[in-house]
Amino acid sequence: MATELHETIFMAKQGRHKNLFLNYKNLNIFPVELLKDEGLQFLERLYMKRNSLTTLPDNLAQKLPNLIELYLHSNNIIIIPEAIGNLARLQSLDLSNNALQMLCPEIGRLRSLRHLRLSNNQLKCLPPEIGDLQDLETLDLAMNQLMSLPDRLHRCHSLQNLTVDHNLLSHVPRQLCWLHRLNQLSMAANRLTFLPLDLGRSRELQFVFVDNNMDLKGLPSYLYNKVIGCSGCGVSSQALEEGMGVALTEAPVELPAEVKLIGSQTDNVVPLEELAMRTMHRIYHHRPAGLNLLPSIILPKSLLDLLQFPLGHCHRCSQAMFTIIYPKLFPLRDTALAGVHRRTTVSFVAYCCSSRCLQTFDLQG
Repeated sequence: MATELHETIFMAKQGRHKNLFLNYKNLNIFPVELLKDEGLQFLERLYMKRNSLTTLPDNLAQKLPNLIELYLHSNNIIIIPEAIGNLARLQSLDLSNNALQMLCPEIGRLRSLRHLRLSNNQLKCLPPEIGDLQDLETLDLAMNQLMSLPDRLHRCHSLQNLTVDHNLLSHVPRQLCWLHRLNQLSMAANRLTFLPLDLGRSRELQFVFVDNNMDLKGLPSYLYNKVIGCSGCGVSSQALEEGMGVALTEAPVELPAEVKLIGSQTDNVVPLEELAMRTMHRIYHHRPAGLNLLPSIILPKSLLDLLQFPLGHCHRCSQAMFTIIYPKLFPLRDTALAGVHRRTTVSFVAYCCSSRCLQTFDLQG
């Protein structure tokens, strides 16, 4: 096997090959032949699937500077060296089916990266720097132990496909709704209790899968015309199934912690705090260029975050909302989608900004 490996790498060097296949070679360590002398300066794609590697060399980028694709699926890699960030041309990195427990912040330096696959590892968190990957299109985080996603993930402006199935997520950041190129979002088999109010507001988002989140009982009404998967949702509670006609304030539909009040059709006046926030939001987003009326020094970070990323936007008129919502339930079993989604007790929920919008909202209009 060693002789065959040596010959394969020797031929690649002599022929200045751009692709090198080292799959199924029973490798325990990274081949030193790849790192000798000047390395393989011309190599663009390296395939090392199904070996027994536990780490990568620190000088990988120095010896293989032109790597575009690196496939390390099904090894025993525990840690990725900080030097991974020096692979300036890398566009695709597959670390699925390894033993990663953490991801170094230097991953955010891979500014050319378009596809990152980290499924079936032991990751419990992600570094905020992952939000620096502005060219990233595919991110697969399925089958890890993630309890949350970085707020800065919304900076991945090119992200089109996000998979976070089989993790431990109880919620996802509302900033996720600002991924305007996101086309498919899969969060099946987590512990989600609610979804961001604006999820589905983007026209680009067409596929949303939240199957087998047993405590998830409400879907934002923006998702009504999308391709959704929600089987096994809401099955942990009988209350919603037994009382479909009750108001949301009485039904077990979880809401974000930022919601301070739940309005109803009989409310005629929007609370002063909410009006103040809406006014500040308009000033914050529509102030003349160069005029800073709200310097960050006088506002707490939580308030600035809320002004930049509101709790949601009215499903009827698109007014930004901050502290109060006026919800309206549409049990899925009473909609045209009932025949498609059988094993679920979820409802579509329209989140409105006033009693007037609440009264006039139509799910199918």
